[in-house]
Amino acid sequence: MTFDEGAIAGMMPGGLSEGALRGVVVLDITRVVAGPFCSMLLADLGATVIKIENPKDPDYARDFPPKLASGSGEEFSGFFAQFNRNKFGLTLDLSHEDGKELLKKLVRRADVLVENFRPGTMDKLGVGYDVLRAENPRLVYTAISGYGQTGPYRRRPAYDNSAQATGGLWSMNGFPDRPPARVGTIIGDLSATLYAVIGTLAALRDVDRTGQGQLVDVSQQDSVLSLTENAVVSYTVDGKVPGPLGNEHPFVKPYELYPCKDGFVFFGGYTDKFWRLSCGLFGEPELADDPEIDTMAKRFDPQTYERRVRPVLHRWFQDRTKTELEEIAGDAVPLSAVKDIGEVVEDPQIAARDMVVDVEYPEFGELRMFGSPIKLGGTPTQPRGLAPKVGEHADTVLRALADLDEQRIAELRGKGVI
Repeated sequence: MTFDEGAIAGMMPGGLSEGALRGVVVLDITRVVAGPFCSMLLADLGATVIKIENPKDPDYARDFPPKLASGSGEEFSGFFAQFNRNKFGLTLDLSHEDGKELLKKLVRRADVLVENFRPGTMDKLGVGYDVLRAENPRLVYTAISGYGQTGPYRRRPAYDNSAQATGGLWSMNGFPDRPPARVGTIIGDLSATLYAVIGTLAALRDVDRTGQGQLVDVSQQDSVLSLTENAVVSYTVDGKVPGPLGNEHPFVKPYELYPCKDGFVFFGGYTDKFWRLSCGLFGEPELADDPEIDTMAKRFDPQTYERRVRPVLHRWFQDRTKTELEEIAGDAVPLSAVKDIGEVVEDPQIAARDMVVDVEYPEFGELRMFGSPIKLGGTPTQPRGLAPKVGEHADTVLRALADLDEQRIAELRGKGVI
């Protein structure tokens, strides 16, 4: 049941209404990051996304720093804006009977609903998957949670760190002589987001084929576990429990962080081809034929690597800057400067890929945020839309998708339902 494109076409926040998912309606009942990022990616792809918040308890990410400030002193979270761009804003009290009925009415016109409550919460409210599926059998119901909809942990509260801890990643991150360290970003939230988008798109494709929607169940713990590379098979095959390795790879060498004159670089010239090229580029071509380190297998040996290979790399890198090293490596071998976020934002490759976009908020000024990594040739993503204020588009959404008139909308507002 795709949305009548004429109903809200051209009225998307920021004036955006094109894209590969144009006509797909998404009800976004999420907060913070994992859910909002999922629906934001769908919105960037052209879906009509309606962010539904509790009028008494809106998304608390609205209070997260950094803040944009207006001339009158009003503030708007840049964090919230980045993960909620291109969305309509609607408030709905799902504890109120009128709120439940209104959600059901919206579901009849929707294609996707995304929520990231603890399992059972929507059922307790009386608007769980089974109830909403009865309203619209084509509905794709995407549920993102800490531990998934099944299993003994399903009702446990969880954050990103919960997933990093119970998915194995935390135990593997850091340095061997120190306590494990969390990954320096919310990888549990972000990985669950990406799997939720994949699952949602797959389910939408199946709706086209069968006419039936389904539950998309994504767990942060599951998502993190899938990012642990060879850890599971190392344990199941060899009985090894991987621990922190610092910046080293479990077996590939050289493939890590190396100091240089003004910081650090990543160098990954471990194959025979790249090693030979590197030896030539850094003025020691004879090393490519050194019988002790002339093959990848020999360089992978930990003792040989520490004794023979690492000193060579130190010699190549220590007196050169990041820029000089990148210029030497050029397009020939994998060598990359380790850049802070300021350097990344100003990086010419990032600019060429439109990965930092400028969005103008009329009351607050310009906000620079990350763009979309999804590049479609025919229907490009549109990452420059605005994020809504609380309930900003209630009248527009309810007229277009719920067929409510101004009197009924005013009644609902008076009751505190919206």
